[in-house]
Amino acid sequence: MTMLQIGQLAKRAGVSGDTLRFYEKVGLLQPASRSDSGYRLYDEDAISRIHFILKAKRIGLTLEEIQELLDIRLEASQHSCAEVKGITQNKLNEIDQKIAELTQIRMALKKLNDACCGHVDDDASHCSILEALADD
Repeated sequence: MTMLQIGQLAKRAGVSGDTLRFYEKVGLLQPASRSDSGYRLYDEDAISRIHFILKAKRIGLTLEEIQELLDIRLEASQHSCAEVKGITQNKLNEIDQKIAELTQIRMALKKLNDACCGHVDDDASHCSILEALADD
């Protein structure tokens, strides 16, 4: 089996060595062993694990959620598909809630913005936006 040092793994996985060290620090990645001189050595499976982590990050999963999925993946026969779906469903619910909050913020901001005349020649002493924000 081919063993890779951290620099080799970083290059093959398309990430930096610092990223790999961070993943190791937070428990997402472990070296398979260490060389006699103390270098971290990784097996070929580490590449697919890193790609898994990167894909999961791209879809917005937290490091904790990624760790849960990696743990399930490691012992997949001991877990159900429903457990995995539960993690993604919770993330979807969280995103839907954030979208709803952002929609409310956008509507309030648009209302303030639309109410302001925005004339360049008018000073801001009677600006409707400033007045609305100052009102209790």
